Formats: sequence, structure tokens, C-alpha cells
Amino acid sequence: MNTNPLLTVGWREYCSLPDLGLVDVNAKIDTGAKTSCLHAFSVKPFKKNKKQWVRFGMHPDQDSTDVEIFCEAEVIDRREVTDSGGHISKRYVISTNIEINGQQWPIELTLTNRDTMKFRMLIGRSAMRKRIIVNPDKSFLMGKQEELD
Repeated sequence: MNTNPLLTVGWREYCSLPDLGLVDVNAKIDTGAKTSCLHAFSVKPFKKNKKQWVRFGMHPDQDSTDVEIFCEAEVIDRREVTDSGGHISKRYVISTNIEINGQQWPIELTLTNRDTMKFRMLIGRSAMRKRIIVNPDKSFLMGKQEELD
């Protein structure tokens, strides 16, 4: 059970995914989405210790594809996801820790190419439950991770 008080966040925030080596990812807090998703390209499945894993690239800078970070994570599922435009795609699902304002908890993320989207990451309702309250009038209430260190 979470004993931390609920975080009040803006409609967009910086978050980190420490298990993936990603810091200060610009994320949209999306109460309309059930599942969270992360920008990924060059997604390649592979086996590790007889389990399904995936290796993928991520462009951490919002308005640029110059910087590429490659990540690996165990696959926990493959799901059909319907995007906001009604398109259905099958996506890899991973579980990883998210960190916002010094608080960490596990979330599920689907992987999809978001190069043409405004945000590299969406944080959906499942990741917010019992953790987050959204103030839609505000942005970046939590600051960047590097500012907390």
C-alpha cells in the first residue's frame, strides 16, 4: 500500500525511468488513456534466460532525433492497443519503475513510435491510480530530476 501523499501534477510533467536509464522524459499526463506508452524505435525482440525481452531505441529529446538511447526490458505481454485516432496495433508491453518528484513505483508501458507526436511518453490512468492528482491548469509542477539532485 502506498503511504506517500498523492502527487499533484500538471497536464505535462518530466519523469524518469531509472531502470531504462532515461531521465527527464517530457510526458503528457493522459487521463483519457488507460495504459501508458513510451516512444520506441528499432524494436527488436530477443531471448534472455529463456524469457522474452525487447531492445529498443528512444529519442529522449522532445524536438530532436539526434540523441538515441538504447534500452532493454523484459516483455510482460503483447497487446492490441487502440490509439486516439482509432487505429489498432499490437504492441510490446514492459514493466519498469517511474520516478516523479523523488517518488518511484512500477508501471506498465507499451512501446510505439511517437516521433511524430508532441510527447515522447503518455502516462495513463493505470499508472496514476492511488498516486497522482492532475491539475489541468498547470504544467511541470514537479520540475526536472536534475533539479532535485
